[in-house]
Amino acid sequence: MTTELHWMTLTVLMTALFWVPYILDRMAVRGIPATLSAGVPDSGTPQSPWAQRAARAHANAVENLAIFVPAVLTAHALGISTPATQAAAAVYFFARLAHFAVYTAGVPVARTLAFAAGWGAQIVVIASILGWL
Repeated sequence: MTTELHWMTLTVLMTALFWVPYILDRMAVRGIPATLSAGVPDSGTPQSPWAQRAARAHANAVENLAIFVPAVLTAHALGISTPATQAAAAVYFFARLAHFAVYTAGVPVARTLAFAAGWGAQIVVIASILGWL
């Protein structure tokens, strides 16, 4: 497994787990039966502000995963693995982890910086595919 595929897989796993904190909050705020019901998630007792931010951070992570994963898989299919793409895949993982943490904590400037780092990592992979790096 290439370094890029390793970090991509860890990123997918991490993103798959981002729902856990805000669902636990939902259970604490609304109770387990209401959380498990077929009702609309945004109805009922409002979740804690941090959990609302965590849900938005998770949605943002999923949206960006739709860019990162195809880029890494395309690079892999083309046999592109350079120090830049390897570093970008690792940076993307940690940038998205930081983004989730600071978004959930409500730290706006750090959230933007973490998002920008992840975006930059995506651009490095895409630029490598296009032969620009």
